[in-house]
Amino acid sequence: MFEINFDLQGTMAIICILCIVTVCVFEFVNGFHDTANAVATVIYTKSLKPIPAVIWSGIWNFLGVLCSSYLFGMAVAGKIAALIPLESVLSRNFSEAIAMIVAALVGAIIWNVGTWYFGIPCSSSHTMIGSLLGVGIVFSLLPGSGDKVGVNWGEAYKIMNSLLISPLFGFSMAIVLMFMLKSFIKDKTIFKEPENDQPPPFWLRSILIGTCTLVSFFHGSNDGQKGVGLMLIVLMAFMPVQYALAPDFNKDEFAHTLKMMKESLNRESTLNFEMERTLCASADKLEHFEKYIESLNISQGRQLMIARKQMGVLSKELKVIVTEPNLITEKSNQKILKDGIHQLNKYTTYVPAWTILLISISLGIGTMIGWKRIVVTIGEKIGKRHMTFAEGASAELVASSTIGLASGLGLPVSTTHVLSSGVAGAMVASKGIKNLQKGTVKNIVLAWILTLPATILLSGGLYLLIRHFI
Repeated sequence: MFEINFDLQGTMAIICILCIVTVCVFEFVNGFHDTANAVATVIYTKSLKPIPAVIWSGIWNFLGVLCSSYLFGMAVAGKIAALIPLESVLSRNFSEAIAMIVAALVGAIIWNVGTWYFGIPCSSSHTMIGSLLGVGIVFSLLPGSGDKVGVNWGEAYKIMNSLLISPLFGFSMAIVLMFMLKSFIKDKTIFKEPENDQPPPFWLRSILIGTCTLVSFFHGSNDGQKGVGLMLIVLMAFMPVQYALAPDFNKDEFAHTLKMMKESLNRESTLNFEMERTLCASADKLEHFEKYIESLNISQGRQLMIARKQMGVLSKELKVIVTEPNLITEKSNQKILKDGIHQLNKYTTYVPAWTILLISISLGIGTMIGWKRIVVTIGEKIGKRHMTFAEGASAELVASSTIGLASGLGLPVSTTHVLSSGVAGAMVASKGIKNLQKGTVKNIVLAWILTLPATILLSGGLYLLIRHFI
């Protein structure tokens, strides 16, 4: 299960290992950069002491990554891996892929460490996506990029939308939740600041520790998948033959599946004259892809990458056809199409177990180190006074539910921005916008706005520099 399939020698093997180590470093930095998302509220509401809190958070981050493939699948990892169309990059030069990967990883690490050093809550998700976009954009602008494809903009727009909406959702929902607590909770001590080392009431302390656990677990399941997605990019660039498709891929069996799906669509086209053209067009695509698979050389990495990309496209198109009411009328045809879609997804969503374990360890250990800078910002500098029990509980409840829902839907979100906006929303609900420290909020908003353009420029510049030397 945890076999590592390396088929590289000499310099390439060393570079590949260095890239894998760099991914682990990024996830380690992501860990201590984002620890505050889970532990700031339990520390500042005196629910847990700092050291037990970060150790507890680290354990649940580790478990979150480890369990994500079983609970949520690896949709987030797949979306990250699809941001750069490696089949286009590898068609030009293998060194291009190396330069892109190294530049994206180093650029993301530099920005993450810089914002952590200044204690600014900043999204590791924004950072990583901006870095991937930067190298992809520069690649597409270079002379000789025939198809001008360097970024999968379809996936990029979906990811950026989820990153944009999540903090706004966190801010507004925290306000709503605070008003609900004020309306229904009679114990007014929860709306006061902690006195000395006095912990909150038992029921509220249980909620705070529980939400800390959930935020840690869901952070692992969501942000950990982003690290897995980066690892997949490295593996597919260096070893596409081994990692482009699942190890149980059999081209003859798959060609037969495509043929059956094509025939089922053709049968349906004779029964549904209104949609005949749409069904026949999809059947023709399946026929062309069937011929490509039959002639596929499974020892050629670029051919496998093209097959992987086409599988993803067909899966989305066929899913629309199957889910459209009254379009596929025969149950037997519907079953053939659904089984075929399952097979398409199985071949393209394969993630080696050892990569999940490696990312789990990196994120879990990183969570236990370097947590204090961002924790102090969230706990002391967003509001003009100490965080109350109710504010901490509201922010954590919103963060845990938002991140958990995003993981279930396969959407990458910024855990940092969801939590920090939740804290801001809870404090606004308490005493209005005057309760916020304008300087800190301004820095957080600027980091939110500037992260994408800054990391695009940083990683793009690094890519040009690295490819020059390579």
